Amino acid sequence: MSDQPARWTQATVYPDMWANPDDDPRNTEGPSPDGELATLQDFLANYRLTLRMKCEGLDAEQLARRSVPPSTMSLLGLLRHLAEVERDWRNWISDGDPLPKLYGKRDADFDGAVADQAVVDAAYADLAREQAETDAALAEHPDLGVRLGKDGTAVRELLVHRIDEYARHCGHADLLRECVDGRVGQ
Repeated sequence: MSDQPARWTQATVYPDMWANPDDDPRNTEGPSPDGELATLQDFLANYRLTLRMKCEGLDAEQLARRSVPPSTMSLLGLLRHLAEVERDWRNWISDGDPLPKLYGKRDADFDGAVADQAVVDAAYADLAREQAETDAALAEHPDLGVRLGKDGTAVRELLVHRIDEYARHCGHADLLRECVDGRVGQ
């Protein structure tokens, strides 16, 4: 007998998928977005939604469950980490003093991801707030070639970096979720 959960999916059409394509909120009818900015924003929105889907239906203990020692990675840690990263990206485009860390010292985003519903609720609220604030800061600069901040980071570079960060962590979330309850990614 194994402690590992059996692979599980709610999909019936394609059993190796997370959800049936007709039920997947990331699938939209109609043409794809027009233009580079709209395309980048669409990819970012879909990865953000994917991360939330990977965390759906789990309790505080499951969200805080660590992968394998010595790693401190958990789904809750990923939510907190991405909130911290969103805040840090605003520091890249600012000429002012950097915003303080949300969770304190290095790796506190993962280390503080404990099985407490208040911590879970705060992580979701922090992530939503930081995403909205970074989105608002970038909305002031629709020209993707504009360079911002002390280091002259291009808006395009920042958007691509954000997509890369979410995509990488969605891959981690696939594996973490499968370890929690066997649910497979898509």
